[in-house]
Amino acid sequence: MADIRSFIKEKEKRERNREEYKKKIALHKLASFYRILAVIFVLVAVAVFFIVRYKRHVYTDYDIIASVPRENVSGATDIRLNDAFLTYSKDGVHCTDTRGNVKWNQTYEIQDVKLSVSGNTVAIGDYNGRSIYIADSEKLLGEITTTMPIRDVAVAANGDVAAVLADVDLTWLNVYDSNGKQKKEGRTHMDDSGYPMSLSFSPNGELLCVAYVYVDAGVLKTNVAFYDFSPVGDNISDFLASTWSYTDLLVPYVQFVNDTTAFAVGDSRLMIYGGAHKPAPLVEHLFDREVRSVFHSDRYVGLVFNADNNENRYQIDVYDTQDATAGAKSFYFDVDYTDIFFSRDTLTIYNETECQIFTMDGTEKYHGNFAKTVRLMLPVGNAYKYLLVTDDTIDTIQLK
Repeated sequence: MADIRSFIKEKEKRERNREEYKKKIALHKLASFYRILAVIFVLVAVAVFFIVRYKRHVYTDYDIIASVPRENVSGATDIRLNDAFLTYSKDGVHCTDTRGNVKWNQTYEIQDVKLSVSGNTVAIGDYNGRSIYIADSEKLLGEITTTMPIRDVAVAANGDVAAVLADVDLTWLNVYDSNGKQKKEGRTHMDDSGYPMSLSFSPNGELLCVAYVYVDAGVLKTNVAFYDFSPVGDNISDFLASTWSYTDLLVPYVQFVNDTTAFAVGDSRLMIYGGAHKPAPLVEHLFDREVRSVFHSDRYVGLVFNADNNENRYQIDVYDTQDATAGAKSFYFDVDYTDIFFSRDTLTIYNETECQIFTMDGTEKYHGNFAKTVRLMLPVGNAYKYLLVTDDTIDTIQLK
């Protein structure tokens, strides 16, 4: 009997010890959880602190962290070609990478250059001539020889080129691949379809947007037409996927920002279109002032006006095509700009001597002067690093 009582007591003792051990384990796990939670909270707080500090930080100067020499070409123009830049004149063109290496060059004699860029690809046409050169940042892709004088060109990132060609009483709109082979052919008459004022290829080369201007009973009208050159368009008459008519409106500029989104700028409104095979209007934004300039990225569209206040000279209204129904964000500035570009969520305005940078929420991140005369500025990476192309150097700068 005593053995049974001892056994029961021993069993109860073991159970109490087991429960106490479980409680200690639970308390230890709970303490570890709270310690981990505290560490995570501290790390998040530190990260938020540095993110807020980074976003609010205003830069006042810059360091030149790398510099390479470049050859100055008299009378030439520099433009961005993705992460490289193009230098062209009446006598030829060449492409230079960020390290100063000339990737390719092409000589020619062109009095009036018609140039179109899509991503990493460029088309250089001879206005009133019959030659179009196609290239990307790595190499020349090919040359197109037309049978009629060239009036305008538009290139796709895949190398396809649309060319407006002048005939006696007709205007031809032909599409070529980068090897010069004609892929599509169309013609318009001023009394019928109108004259193609502007054209733009989608980057993938599947959609072509053309603004035709014509006069009907003394009234100026514009048709914005979209052609589908994908396999879907093979089943459509004349590849014409959709067309949108506007009365008493001149549309001198159309542009794709990506494969499915395009915009058109008229003399009183901005139209944004969307659709993979049959683009349709998404929204219209009206304005009552003259547009000075148009700039865009693969997301944003910026229209520059004279400022509507008495404090600044200029105003750029920025529209987000990813939120097409939202209104414009207005930025006011006084820089006599030669170029404006978007880079992720920043807006950069500059000329040969001065630069001003805003975030898209309106914070001014930098406003200062360049140490040298700048011909071209382009972003490098994400941390407010830029490439400055000057007359004789290519400088990589870091804002500080």
